Amino acid sequence: MPYSLVPVPSGSFQINELLFSDDLAESDFEQVSQGREKSVEFSLIVPTYNESNNLAKLVEILTQLLNNHFQENYELIIVDDDSPDLTWQIGLDLMPIYPQLRVMRRQGEKGLSTAVIRGWQASQGEILGVIDGDLQHPPETLIKMLDQMEKGADLVVASRHVEGGGVSDWGFVRRLLSRGAQMLGLFILPNVIGRVSDPMSGYFMVRRSAIANYPMNPLGYKILIEVLGRGNIVNVSEVGYIFQERQEGESKVTWRQYVDYILHLFRLRSRGRITKLREKIRVPVKRFLKFGLVGLSGVFVDMTIFYLLSDASTLGWGLTRSKMIAAEVAVLNNFLWNDLWTFRDLSQQQVGWTKLIKRFVKFNLICLVGIGLNLVILNFLYNYMHINKYLANLIAIAIVTIWNFWFNIKLSWRVTQTK
Repeated sequence: MPYSLVPVPSGSFQINELLFSDDLAESDFEQVSQGREKSVEFSLIVPTYNESNNLAKLVEILTQLLNNHFQENYELIIVDDDSPDLTWQIGLDLMPIYPQLRVMRRQGEKGLSTAVIRGWQASQGEILGVIDGDLQHPPETLIKMLDQMEKGADLVVASRHVEGGGVSDWGFVRRLLSRGAQMLGLFILPNVIGRVSDPMSGYFMVRRSAIANYPMNPLGYKILIEVLGRGNIVNVSEVGYIFQERQEGESKVTWRQYVDYILHLFRLRSRGRITKLREKIRVPVKRFLKFGLVGLSGVFVDMTIFYLLSDASTLGWGLTRSKMIAAEVAVLNNFLWNDLWTFRDLSQQQVGWTKLIKRFVKFNLICLVGIGLNLVILNFLYNYMHINKYLANLIAIAIVTIWNFWFNIKLSWRVTQTK
């Protein structure tokens, strides 16, 4: 049976379990390579815009890799947004050389997310993938991702934040924006964003059956959160990759992407997917209890240091300064116990001083935000509500505990949590 482009309300797109229909696709795209009569195992989408300098090299590398893995039982689909540098024309010129290559030229519709969806709609593969067209995603990672799909994963994400992952040359501001976007996502969509270590990744593959017949309404550049939020994703796996710097062309990262990302989060949040996902995701109760016990030891350390520094019978220091020092000593205490006990199974897979320091820095940064929140609550309760300062401090610690647990389990020890 043919796979069709099914119109759905409010500008959404729907991916069916059916195969590609040539007449529908040709009505949507000016240039489409000839469709095939039967399904293939894997369809890889490459959304492009002004990638004429990268396309030929990328197609050559991808074809070599996928030919070795699938013996030509795959398709490579270029979806180009009518690039002024004629990227689509270069793709068409490459088609006689690469039989598995197909090219789409979109006119009147733009955007990375919708390009991916359009490519999937016109595809025939049982497994659907996406990779950037600028060579910043190392193609060899595809084989590791495919291995995970063969082991039963519904979704495999190439992540910069698991073992073997990273970025080649990012500045402080870009790193801050990336992590800030992830933390914001954890606030708005905790059970969606929290399922993967790198929700901003644009390099992943998904089983067609996991997203078939679910309307997609992507916004901006981040299609992965749309798949996680709207699809029927049960088994998730991640593999590490090093994000490469662009060799040719100009970066397309703009502030508009971050705005669209935030709007996309709220759009998904309003659909009520969180309730359904809670049924699939197991709460780490045992780990939380350990974290809570460690937190109690931190309370003892915090209160003791706080008393020694702030009480009139001892040093008599100011409230804020005493609290900051007491909290930092408690943070060090909590990190050591969590690393040795709460997250021992994870920390044992990250041997070495460098990784230990890296975990501590991440733990400390997250807790520093908690300390700031703690200070606000403490000063409000003590100075405005006139609650005893020790009771106020205890209340502030209790409120911040959940914050610290959630973000630390998702970020500080996340690098080996997903296999």
